[in-house]
Amino acid sequence: MIYKQNTDINTLNTFDVLVHNSMKKSLLIIGMILMGTPAMAGGIVSRHASSVQLTVDSARATANRIGHSMSISGSGVTTTDGTTAGVVGNSVLMTSDGFTGASSVVTASQATDGDAFSFNASYTQGDAIPTSAPTVGEVPNFGSITSYTAGTAGSLAGTIDSSHTIGLTAGGAGSTATGQFVTEITVID
Repeated sequence: MIYKQNTDINTLNTFDVLVHNSMKKSLLIIGMILMGTPAMAGGIVSRHASSVQLTVDSARATANRIGHSMSISGSGVTTTDGTTAGVVGNSVLMTSDGFTGASSVVTASQATDGDAFSFNASYTQGDAIPTSAPTVGEVPNFGSITSYTAGTAGSLAGTIDSSHTIGLTAGGAGSTATGQFVTEITVID
């Protein structure tokens, strides 16, 4: 069999130009695709943390000092402390620890017989002013005291296993159990 070899220069040049142009277009398209994709140099970081907090309240007390107060009001009356008419202010005695009691008593008399009148007097003796700070564990003898008893642990317990499962067991009065699971996800670009 005899093969005829085509050596036509125009045919070879046309084929070469077609292949060369299509390769240029392909490389251009592939280059544009690669330029449009971001580099995946980052990543995702995740952090998981579990915790349990168990507390038992301690015994405590709060004390508030009550101040002294005195109030006198009225109309249609005259007042006296027993020696001076019109006096209402010296019915208590001031000492270094505060008011300690009445030194004289304020009395009121109807100013005009048969006229309407009103008279009201009240006195609250306040707490003595402490001369030093209270000793730890002691409560000052104040008029407003709130006392709390210590809590009991009882069967208070908390556990965390390797799969972050939290187990809490209630305790006695005045105890607290808190379990917490935190997941943090960070995307790095």
